[in-house]
Order: sequence, then structure tokens, then C-alpha cells
Amino acid sequence: MKISKDKAVGHLASAATYIIFGVNIIACRDIATDGGLSPIVLFSIRALVAGMLFWIVSLIVPREKVPAGDLLKIAAAGIIGIMLPQLTFLHAVARTTPVDLSIITTITPILTMLFAAVFLKEPITWKKVSGVAVSFGGILWLILQSTAVGGGAATTQPLGIVFCIANCAIFAFYLGSCRPLIRRYSSVTLMKWMFLVSFIVTLPFSWRRIAVTDFVAVPRHVWWEVAFLVFFATFVAYFLIPIGQKRIRPTLVSMYGYLQPIIAIGVAIATGMDSLTLTKVAAAILVFVGVYVVTQSRAAS
Repeated sequence: MKISKDKAVGHLASAATYIIFGVNIIACRDIATDGGLSPIVLFSIRALVAGMLFWIVSLIVPREKVPAGDLLKIAAAGIIGIMLPQLTFLHAVARTTPVDLSIITTITPILTMLFAAVFLKEPITWKKVSGVAVSFGGILWLILQSTAVGGGAATTQPLGIVFCIANCAIFAFYLGSCRPLIRRYSSVTLMKWMFLVSFIVTLPFSWRRIAVTDFVAVPRHVWWEVAFLVFFATFVAYFLIPIGQKRIRPTLVSMYGYLQPIIAIGVAIATGMDSLTLTKVAAAILVFVGVYVVTQSRAAS
């Protein structure tokens, strides 16, 4: 099946987003364990700086008028698409190993498929089910064969698993329910309001922690990781997410989430934390075969 240029852009945007998120797993884990920044303080930094960047960009691109009714919907989307997923992720990554976190996040496409069926009446085809299953099997095999990356499950806390499942469910709900709104506006228009609302809503809960945080004591390498987190994993990634959402189905967007653990393990290999094996290569092939199968579904485009 030939993919149109518009849909190809959607695929590239979604793939790039989750590649960034894959690197972000390693960066966030290091920040959470060695940075001296609590999850809510770190989120406040992300929301403030990324929001400012989107507002600056909005001054040089064509302005879109947003009716009051849609502005309220965008505000709600900011809470369920940015604030809650990012906060639950930061709490999860501080309480789980990268391996365990990666295993749990593979449920996101399945949850997205269910939410898309409820809100968008998107049919659940056998090709979608089989594609998700193939990719799920591949990534689960990959991670189970790479337990050395995360140091095993001994350091994973039950609360971390709860936060991780909540993160997957909330983001899947966002992907499955907000597509009609997202298709009406540009990424810049959406994100400048979504991040502004997220920061304002979080501020009453975060300002006390911000006030007592010793920012001077934060190691320099952590600030570099925070810079990556804010610019690439927040500003760039959240600029790309709506581009993918506008052009391809929510289930397919979430399928690219399988790239996250592959990239996370790849970073571990590059830094000497793990080694490349035939098992990893074979599992990666299964992941991309699953994405291809979902792409071939008539309801996936």
C-alpha cells in the first residue's frame, strides 16, 4: 500500500518523537536519582521554558483565532495530554528501573486502540490486533533478554508501577479522545496554550518545593540533561506529536512508542551498559514488522 506524502510526514514525526522519548528515559532516570530536583519541580521547569518557547514561536507564525469553547477544550487537553502524563512519568521513572518501565509502557498502544474505538469509532481490525501483538512480543522479548540494563526489578517499587500504568492510560486516553480538536489547530497554537495551562494549574502545588530547592547544588551534568529534557523531549517532541496525530490514526501513533525501549537500550549499549546481541536485532525486526502490519490495516491511515 502506497503511503501519501502527508501520512509519511505523520509517520516521521511520530517516529522522531518516540526516539527522543527513548533517550529521555535514560536522562530522566539520571535526573531523578542524582539531580536533586523533585518531579513536580522538574515538570514546572519543563512547562515554563517549553511554554515560553512556544509563545515566542507563535509571534512569528500566522496567528490562529481560538473560540472560547475550544480554548477550554485545549486547556483540558493540556491537563490530560501534558501535565498528568509528564508528572506520572517523572514519578514512575524515579521509582522503577528503565527495563521495568519499558516493559509496562508497551501497553500504551493497546489502551490507545481501545480509547480510539470508544471516542473515534475507530474499528479494531484483525490486522491491528496482530500488528500490536507482534510488536508487543518483540519488545517484551528484547527487554526480558536485557535485564542487565536496568539492574533487575529489585529497585522497582510498587508505587512506581502504579504511576507507570497511570501514565500509559492517561496518554492513551489523550491520543484516543483529543484528535478531533488537534486536527483544527497548528502545533504551536495548541502547545502554547496547553503548556501555559499546565504550568498555571501545577504552580499552587509546586511553588513551595521550588522555593526550597537548592538549584546551585544540582550537578552540572544534570543541567545538561535538563536542557535536553526541556528542549528536545518537551519543546521539539510536543511540537511533533500533533503533526503525527493530525495525519495518522491514534493507534498507529502510539505504536511508535515501541521505539522508546529500543532507543533506551541502544543508549545503554553506546555507553557500555549493555552489548548488542542477535536477540536484540531479531526483536527489533519484530517491532517494525508489527508497525508495518498495522499500517496495512484499512483503518490505520
